Amino acid sequence: KAKEKYGIQGIITGALFSTYQRERIESIAEKLGLKVFSPLWHINQETEMREIISSSFRIWMSSIAAEGLDKSWLARDITAKDIDRLSSLNRKIGINIAGEGGEFESLVLDCPLFSKKINITSYKIIEESGNSANIIVDGAELIEK
Repeated sequence: KAKEKYGIQGIITGALFSTYQRERIESIAEKLGLKVFSPLWHINQETEMREIISSSFRIWMSSIAAEGLDKSWLARDITAKDIDRLSSLNRKIGINIAGEGGEFESLVLDCPLFSKKINITSYKIIEESGNSANIIVDGAELIEK
C-alpha cells in the first residue's frame, strides 16, 4: 500500500556486513518489485559507529543479548568511550561492534535528519539474564530542536 500511495521505488539499508540482513531485505524487495541500495555495505563497523556518534546521533541500546554486555548498556546515550569498549569486546570475544549479529538493538532518539527529537519520559528494564535484557518504553514525546 505504501509503495503505491507514496510512489516508493526502493529501499535503502544500513547493513554493513550482515549477509543475512541484506538477503532478507533483498528477498522482500524483490517480491515487492523494489530496488535495494546498501550504501554502507562493507564499511568498517567501528569506523561507521564512530562516524555516527561524531555526527550528533543520539542512540540508546534498547536490548542486549550477548556475552560482555549487561543491562548497564541500556537506556543511556552511546558514546565514543562505549565504541572503545565494544571494540575491545570484539577483540576479546568477537562481539559485533555494530550489533549486526543480534548482540544489541538500538533506538535513535535524535540525529541531523530528524526535525524533532524523541524524549523517552518513562521506561522499564526487563532483565532475562545477566547478558540479556531490554527496555520497554512506557512514555515518549517529540521535542522541537
